Amino acid sequence: MKKTTRKRILSVLLASVLLLTLIFAGCGNNKTTDDQTGGTGGTQAEYAVILKTLSNDFWATMKTGIEEEAKKLGVTVDVFAANSEEDTEGQLRILENCVAKGYKAIGVAPLSPTNLINGIVAANQKGIYVMNIDEKVDMDTLKNAGGSVIAFATTDNVKVGEKGANYIISKLTSGGDVAIIEGKAGNASGEARKQGATDAFKAATGINLVGSQPADWDRQKALDTAASMIQQNPNLKAIYCCNDTMALGALQAVKNAGKLGEIMVVGTDGAAEALKSVEAGELSATVAQDSAEIGAVSLRQMVEAVKAGAAIDPNATPETIPVDSYIVEKKAA
Repeated sequence: MKKTTRKRILSVLLASVLLLTLIFAGCGNNKTTDDQTGGTGGTQAEYAVILKTLSNDFWATMKTGIEEEAKKLGVTVDVFAANSEEDTEGQLRILENCVAKGYKAIGVAPLSPTNLINGIVAANQKGIYVMNIDEKVDMDTLKNAGGSVIAFATTDNVKVGEKGANYIISKLTSGGDVAIIEGKAGNASGEARKQGATDAFKAATGINLVGSQPADWDRQKALDTAASMIQQNPNLKAIYCCNDTMALGALQAVKNAGKLGEIMVVGTDGAAEALKSVEAGELSATVAQDSAEIGAVSLRQMVEAVKAGAAIDPNATPETIPVDSYIVEKKAA
């Protein structure tokens, strides 16, 4: 082989090695924390919040509220979420990963009262504060496991259900048959809304509660449930739904039955699609929650606990921080 050829090959090899070195050096300087659904990426944040899902406007709005509050407080936060409201094990894995990363405090909105308990205990054992958001952890089980939360921020869901039912009662001046479409059986917020609505309906004169069935927060299941209710109760006047996703499913069942304007449908949460439906005169109303404020107040509690160096005590009773809800109906012309 000629010397010039060997030199040319050697030059190419050296250039290739240099290029690869630069590429790997660049990759090493761009680490990210975005290894779970909803992570913000970038360098390690001080705080983390794990929501139920980001596919629902309620939780997407809460994420925005958390991030805006973080800017006001001058702290950094990573927001994560499960893939779906059925992914209890996946949500626990997210919490376990957050514990391993060593955040100062972690906020959790559990998919069930018990699915995150082991993760909360593990966080406490590492000196990490945990804030309970929206869906209440089973406090007795948590205490028995040796874990604790600093506080619980939520809407008063009994009052949410009561407000939805009372709105219907106020419109049915001559009384009539009503029904409830519940959330997921055993889910604390859904059970509380059902309770509030049930108690209000039963206390009202002339109102007959003809059915109350779960639809698992699912639009199609709510459509099917509502269709069955309408068929079985020809004099049905109103349906209260424990979230807006189900309310929109129930509304479709009402439309399919040709009874739009005859059967009221009231939802819960104040989701964007539901608000548009209310303004269009289809959904009668929704009980809107201020999810952005729930997120903001949760982050404030986490920051305050860290600054105060509060004790992590399984025997302490966590403070409940209520955030109000309100009825949204079509604006008067």
